[in-house]
Amino acid sequence: MLHDLARFVKQERPYWEELEASLNKVALNPHNLSDLEKSRHLLALFQRACAGLSRLGNASAEPELYNYLEALVARGYAEIHSTRVTHSRFRPMRWLLSVFPQTFRKHLWAFHLSLAITLIGSALGALLISLDPHAMAAISPFPHTVELTPSERVAEEEKSASKVGALEGHQSTFSAQLMANNIGVSFKALALGITWGIGTVILLFYNGAVLGAVALDYIADGQVVFLVAWLLPHGSWEIPAILIAGQAGLLLGRALIGWGTREGMRTRLRSVVPDLATLVGGVSIMLVWAGIIESFLSQYHHPIVPYWAKIAFGVLQLVVLMIWLFLAGRKSQTKE
Repeated sequence: MLHDLARFVKQERPYWEELEASLNKVALNPHNLSDLEKSRHLLALFQRACAGLSRLGNASAEPELYNYLEALVARGYAEIHSTRVTHSRFRPMRWLLSVFPQTFRKHLWAFHLSLAITLIGSALGALLISLDPHAMAAISPFPHTVELTPSERVAEEEKSASKVGALEGHQSTFSAQLMANNIGVSFKALALGITWGIGTVILLFYNGAVLGAVALDYIADGQVVFLVAWLLPHGSWEIPAILIAGQAGLLLGRALIGWGTREGMRTRLRSVVPDLATLVGGVSIMLVWAGIIESFLSQYHHPIVPYWAKIAFGVLQLVVLMIWLFLAGRKSQTKE
């Protein structure tokens, strides 16, 4: 029995208005219902409006108020239980500038964890090399990093770079090999998430150890400038791409384990698969670009390309990447 109609309307009207605004958004973009949390909230608002309509029906409510709420409930029922199939055209630029960066930021905790694991691996790799320089043979998967000292390798690189046309005709093949290798590593980082994230953690840790060992090897031999000029042009995108692939693997591992939720595994996986696909798609684009840069710029050294120019280009790329990942799509996200 509804004793105080005015108080009831004052208490419930904000929820009715929120339901109406949510239904307006769904009408403009039916894919709003693809978000699990938003769908649950909309359903809760709809159920509350149904309960309110029932209470108004048992009271001597104003006809205008009753008709408004009845129409709102009917509309909510139609939207929530609609069986319509919407086919929206895939818009590459919208996906690139909004969907991917928004998805990246949505699971930022996994990226931070991926970064932390890699940094811990890098610190351990550097520590092992500082304690025992011969440990490089056990850590590095690249034989040429063991046969020569960094100074000797730099001298050979600069000597071959001074020969005009030394790399001519090989860039395309080399670029394709790099793309295939790097994309393979990234997909492994994701796929190993099926091991409840353990395999992803191991892969990230090992990659970090190799990176830390190689970096310290060059730094200790006084080749800091060469190292930065060599790694920064392609590494400014390649390393974050692998970290994001690790982010996807950790996200998959969490969905399998079910931390912080009582939902079944099938529901957890169904809710996370679209985000995994988005992250992997973005990583693939980043690695293709990194492979092109590594082949057509990183492999050219002084005197062909000045080190300062390569470093400046790498810094510019890193700034663009940070703007893309952390700022792109914020306006459209706010509107939603």
